[in-house]
Amino acid sequence: MNELPKWPEASKPGVYFLFESRFGDSKPIAYVGESENVLQRLTSHDRNKEFWNEVIIFTSKDENLTKAHIKYLESVLVCLAKQADRYQLENGNNPPESSLPRADRDAMEEFVVNVRMVLGVLGYPILELILQTKYVEEREGLVSAENTRINPLSELTFTVNNLIAKGAATNEGFVLKQGSLLSKTNSGSIPGKLADIKAQLLKTGYLKEDGDKLVATDDILLSSSSYAAAIVAGTSRSGPQSWKSANGKTMKQIEDGFLSGV
Repeated sequence: MNELPKWPEASKPGVYFLFESRFGDSKPIAYVGESENVLQRLTSHDRNKEFWNEVIIFTSKDENLTKAHIKYLESVLVCLAKQADRYQLENGNNPPESSLPRADRDAMEEFVVNVRMVLGVLGYPILELILQTKYVEEREGLVSAENTRINPLSELTFTVNNLIAKGAATNEGFVLKQGSLLSKTNSGSIPGKLADIKAQLLKTGYLKEDGDKLVATDDILLSSSSYAAAIVAGTSRSGPQSWKSANGKTMKQIEDGFLSGV
């Protein structure tokens, strides 16, 4: 908390996640909130909520987030977090979703995609759904009568700039499969942490150079689909939007179909 007042962005309207740094057999605790002045709200939480010791804040550099926007974001993010069920949420009832014009709703949906990507890159899969029900496996055509344990997202493909990568979503994280092709170079938009991970994978032999590209020499377990997509493309990417099943559905479409029962 002592560092936050030094960041003017913290005093803007935005949404935030409070996290407890505790992992083990029980779920870690988290809280999703919104405020027109995040710093003021966090100061209150510092007095009244004892569980958290980490916070991630999302605001807009253009200062175009209104109260209606952040209430909409809070509602969507709380809903996604509860559906994913990876953290024990301190939130009570789902906050109501504010009414927005269609153009604003589309902009906020894009904002949510970016939030998911950043949280995944930082190692907080609070919005990433774990899918392993037989119902989804059968509906996606990823399971046979002889094998009912295949994850519904076990055969995913990401194609970018003539590179083809294979992946799978698991309970432990996202697996970038052996033989996947990756960009040899990184753009300026890729987070430094991911660039370091990619360099370490190359150094330790999990990746090797193959002409103007890299190839995975073994299965590589990463913390999120967005991590994997960004490492493959060499630029920031949304995993749920990038990885697709054999029938062309994105991870997000599969998750949404599962949640709606379609």
